[in-house]
Amino acid sequence: MTGDPSVTAGDIARIAGVGRATVSNWRRRHESFPRPVGGTAASPLFSLADVEGWLERSGKPFEVSLGDRLWQRLRAADDDFRLADLVGWAGLRLLETRGGVATDPATDPATDPATEPAMAPGEAALKVSRPDVDPSAADPELPRMLDGLAAERGHRDAFTFLFERYIAAHSRRLDVTRGDVARLMTRLVCREGDIVLDPACGLGTLLLAVPGARLALGQESDPAAARIAAVRLLLAGTPAEIVAADSLRGDGFCGEVVDAAVCHPPFGDRAWGHEELTGDPRWEYGLPPRGEPELAWVQHCLTHVRPGGRAAVLMPSAVAGRRPGRRIRGNLLRAGALRAVVTLAPGGPDLWLLHRPGPGEPPPARVLLLDVDGDLDRVAREWDRHADGADGEFAVPVVDLLDDEVDVSPSRHRPRHSGPAFGRRFADAVERLAAAAPEPPRVELLPEQRPLPFTTISELARAGVLTIVHAPTRLPAGGGVPVLTADDITAGTGPSGAAAADPGLIPLREGDVVATAAGSARVVDGESAASGAVLGPYLTLYRPDGARLDPHFLAGFLTFAHTRTGTGSSRMDLRRMRIPRLSPDRQREYGRAFAELLQLTATLREMSTLGDALVRLSFDGLVDGHLRPRR
Repeated sequence: MTGDPSVTAGDIARIAGVGRATVSNWRRRHESFPRPVGGTAASPLFSLADVEGWLERSGKPFEVSLGDRLWQRLRAADDDFRLADLVGWAGLRLLETRGGVATDPATDPATDPATEPAMAPGEAALKVSRPDVDPSAADPELPRMLDGLAAERGHRDAFTFLFERYIAAHSRRLDVTRGDVARLMTRLVCREGDIVLDPACGLGTLLLAVPGARLALGQESDPAAARIAAVRLLLAGTPAEIVAADSLRGDGFCGEVVDAAVCHPPFGDRAWGHEELTGDPRWEYGLPPRGEPELAWVQHCLTHVRPGGRAAVLMPSAVAGRRPGRRIRGNLLRAGALRAVVTLAPGGPDLWLLHRPGPGEPPPARVLLLDVDGDLDRVAREWDRHADGADGEFAVPVVDLLDDEVDVSPSRHRPRHSGPAFGRRFADAVERLAAAAPEPPRVELLPEQRPLPFTTISELARAGVLTIVHAPTRLPAGGGVPVLTADDITAGTGPSGAAAADPGLIPLREGDVVATAAGSARVVDGESAASGAVLGPYLTLYRPDGARLDPHFLAGFLTFAHTRTGTGSSRMDLRRMRIPRLSPDRQREYGRAFAELLQLTATLREMSTLGDALVRLSFDGLVDGHLRPRR
């Protein structure tokens, strides 16, 4: 795909400031809408020039930012399967123009050794090879546009913009560690000033999550991914050394000892080198069976960790119980190397927490086996209690696991309680579920329908009743300014993000209404406003004139509008949403009713969670003999 830049329907929606459903309507209703120039029936591509021309002729406002224009032209410079190389090229140029790295075209792209000095203060030397593609040859304007984006956003944020576009374009092909899982893994095993290794670093997500690493060592078999990881780490100011090679077949850090290791290995890779690595000295706990490649990665990590060091490895749930791996699991338990197995979500993955035993160090008597059902915050709490020596209900004696199966699946070892302890827990679960019973909203049925006059969000904005502000897609990192994020809106929590001070930040005021693209909305309270919080990425701020538009009334309509359109939680164009014309007093009455609906929604979610817990507890009680069916 070379030549004219092309865009997806999602790109068009972003350029025109509308929802994707609006773009679909344009395609269906307007014969003059540009025809696809590529892609598939499910994901067509359109000429950017044709789309811009149609929007201009149709009188529809649009804005193609420098970043979007650069991204589309970068994609058009070569075939799409070379996109990672194109992004890597852009990253290397940003490093060079920032004055942060020297690249060596003669370096073998299969090895990417890290040796070059002259880095910015606090960064390790790193020599990275150039990809064998130069998009500036096809589009000489690309370097100038890239320099312009760096001047506009800063070098790091410029590359982050391109990287996020790359992830969005290839989301179905890339197995990227979730950000919350990456932060959890590094929080559990990494300390400030550690040397940390990730032997399957991919795009560098885990190493970027390490707090205050003295040195980040990464290895990745895909040279394009390794190059992107190196650029991300160096632009973030993380001292790093990245090697492009297969860690199991060609260990780029042979003999290197680190404080901690983190790893999200490729799952189910049967061609990991079983035959050629049969006598490898890394298999201290047993030769990994051909069908158990993840156990090879576990032992690779332990080989590099110093005595007393730590490792966190993400694993498929099946590895905890498959028969071929029982010998290695048993040896890990006997040696005290396996300290915890945590199932992070239904169906997995599991997180294995490991420890490199020191000379003469006695193995622990218990191992933590925990199923958190998606509640990642619970992992750190339970692990800290277990590490402090508390014999909690999820600490399973190692001797109980060393049977014929050596199954360390948390689901197989749910805690068993004494009669009184189970009784207290069961009674508490029943009581909490009963106490959570919701109250219906305080509304009354009218004898006949009374239709309301309606307007739209856009009309209110044109009349000056409210102001609409869209957040920047990226905020400057590294500061202490609190940021209200999309996750905070959904969860109903306070500002959890942070950003560096910048004139482009949008401060929040009490009474502002903040909404996500999917329609969840909330009113900014005095505490959030007083904290100096700012608007987070991908959020929209609606600032109403309080004398004419009640914020709770507006937030209710923004939140529940999808229930009338039948779009579920999909994105919708909220500016075209119809909203009743009511007096301020009537608006406040509706606002109170909407607040009750929000409380009802939260209560039903809580009841669902409590109900699931009661079902599991009841089943365990019936099977274990604590309960029996009523006669």
